[in-house]
Amino acid sequence: MEMLSLFPRYVLKGHLPDALLSQLITLAGQVLADPDTSPDASVKLAGQLDQQRELAPQHPAVTSLASTVILPGCDHWIRHVIERQPPQGRGPWIPGRYGLQLVDVWLNAQRAGDYNPVHTHGGSFSGVVFLKVPPQIRPDSFDGQLCFHGPEEWHIQSFHTGMVHYAHPVPGDFYVFPAWQPHSVPPFRGEGERWSLAFNVIAVPQPAGLRPPGAPVNVIPNVTPSASVNLSLSSRRPKPGGFS
Repeated sequence: MEMLSLFPRYVLKGHLPDALLSQLITLAGQVLADPDTSPDASVKLAGQLDQQRELAPQHPAVTSLASTVILPGCDHWIRHVIERQPPQGRGPWIPGRYGLQLVDVWLNAQRAGDYNPVHTHGGSFSGVVFLKVPPQIRPDSFDGQLCFHGPEEWHIQSFHTGMVHYAHPVPGDFYVFPAWQPHSVPPFRGEGERWSLAFNVIAVPQPAGLRPPGAPVNVIPNVTPSASVNLSLSSRRPKPGGFS
């Protein structure tokens, strides 16, 4: 007999270089010390948090994060998943036939009692980078964890198992997942703040040969996000057009 694990959901996990993590922590501290200098993202976000601030994409630490971690991470996710499909079913997701662009990044500062309800994002990919975590947030408790939700509610009596996965936040760890993946963050108790960066990326098919196979993943030509645009929170927002 053989057990088959069907319909997997893929989440990419990695860890930042120490130097980049230090730069991002410094940036986060500067933003929170003078929050009025950064746009308030909370009006567009589901999170009920102390502070949620948009970050300028031109900041060197954000630029480095995008070019060395976020966009390569999304590309790695695509490669891992699509290469497991039959060749005739891979659509445009082959090297040189799509582009990736970071559309927004924002800082989440969570204090005791704050939470992020179950939600999804717009765009193609989303993710989180953990910067600072209070010591009382531990893997043996639900408090302050990143929770990924399956398609059905967990119910052991009817064998609906494996419908939630809790990821313990560790400074420097990052996760990349499809924007449609439901996720949440429960509140925590005690002192301190939980800092994280969240982001959204769009993947758009391009004419064949526009990006040669093996070339670095770059921003999508002719797509320039406005500083006021944020695709973070609504699955009802228009998505990029279909395949052509």
